[in-house]
Amino acid sequence: MNGVNGPQNGQPHLDHADGQYFLTEAYKVILEEVLCKGTDVKEKVCDWHDPEELSALLDLELREGGESHHQLLQRVRDVAKYSVKTNHPRFFNQLFAGVDYHSLAGRFLTEALNTSQYTYEVAPVFVLMENVMLTKLRSMVGWPQGDGIFCPGGSVSNMYAMNVARYRAYPQVKVQGLWAVPRLAAFTSQESHYSLCKAASFLGIGLDNVFMVKVNERGCMIPEDLDEKIELARSQGAVPFLVSATSGTTIQGAFDPLDRIADICDKNKLWMHVDAAWGGSVLFSKKHKHLMKGIERADSLAWNPHKMLLAGLQCCVFLLKDNTDLLKQCHCANATYLFQQDKFYDMRMDTGDKSVQCGRKVDCLKLWLMWKAVGTEGLAERVDKVFKLPQFVNVCFWYIPPSLRGKEGNNDYQEKLSKVAPVIKERMMRKGSMMVGYQPLREKVNFFRMVIISPHISQEDMDFFLDEIERLGKDLYNAL
Repeated sequence: MNGVNGPQNGQPHLDHADGQYFLTEAYKVILEEVLCKGTDVKEKVCDWHDPEELSALLDLELREGGESHHQLLQRVRDVAKYSVKTNHPRFFNQLFAGVDYHSLAGRFLTEALNTSQYTYEVAPVFVLMENVMLTKLRSMVGWPQGDGIFCPGGSVSNMYAMNVARYRAYPQVKVQGLWAVPRLAAFTSQESHYSLCKAASFLGIGLDNVFMVKVNERGCMIPEDLDEKIELARSQGAVPFLVSATSGTTIQGAFDPLDRIADICDKNKLWMHVDAAWGGSVLFSKKHKHLMKGIERADSLAWNPHKMLLAGLQCCVFLLKDNTDLLKQCHCANATYLFQQDKFYDMRMDTGDKSVQCGRKVDCLKLWLMWKAVGTEGLAERVDKVFKLPQFVNVCFWYIPPSLRGKEGNNDYQEKLSKVAPVIKERMMRKGSMMVGYQPLREKVNFFRMVIISPHISQEDMDFFLDEIERLGKDLYNAL
């Protein structure tokens, strides 16, 4: 019977004690290297090394025998040292940055509890918590009722929208497959996230059946062209079923005119989805929520609090206006080993069949704990702060080095200008002074996209950014 409790002689207690000691020491390293040095403006954003050199520094090889605590703690230090410090105030590279310590505590607790959010019996706290979070977020959209689920990324949320929209129009597709539905057509803007195309490919709708709607100079969908694209699809024998608008495009941060798009969707009886993964958090702000005027008319919404709200990767929700259990009907498989119909509690608490996943990570705790800490007003202030300098948090620009100034009319000007951002990006990465992204956009050659999101950014950081771009690029000549 002693074997039921594990080996004798206290070995399990020694293992726990050793493990907890290691965890305590590892946490000290994380606190110092990631959260202290990683947020210090005097430290590097990254300690850059090329792949072969970095592989050697990290000693990534896996061996037959294990290593000592001392060696493992050095591994922790090395991982922290050579990783990009996304919490650094001069990290402008992605649509996430900075750190919220309450959210981070929620992430630590989530990992320690190590449960899967599919049934009430194994995750009772988090099933209730997720329901509260989804209800609150839906109310901010303007939906008194509805449905939703936390998803592993905004791309999955967009895929869910496309799948549910198709299921609503042709429920037989779930059982009979693609042969049972006509050629379908989806519509989104030229600046929408690439996940819409991936979803169409993954779901068997096809890339050729995603109609790209023109945008204006600011990057917003042009409703008149949406009307024309819908008619074009019909003329080609396709059946329109979904329009995906965007609130906060990835590059320019544009917000599509939701009210006018909703009019078109109503007229054509189309599912209206809004990819607000980036911009959805403006709904917290009384000053800026007008950017999403008309959102309450949508059928579904993707929203990533891990971006502008700093909830930490990853924290993404898919919200629906529907309250007929459409999401579960579309995705359920009714696995009897998980979702027994004779359980002793309310089966509606088992939410796992709303997802295409089986195991599902708990992503609600970090947002809940952060929201508890700062309140709705604190989150609104966070959103308002990032708007103080630019119109939106995406700032796109070219840097023109002295060697190109006044030469805009030269035949090779655009070609040379396209090389400026990549060279400066390499220089800043190798120096480790800051990080900012670049990209082309349609006919526009490479330009910088600065994302201003971290609450740790100061006016001094903004000034440093401009000065550093000038320092890194003022001598560009031969490289072009």
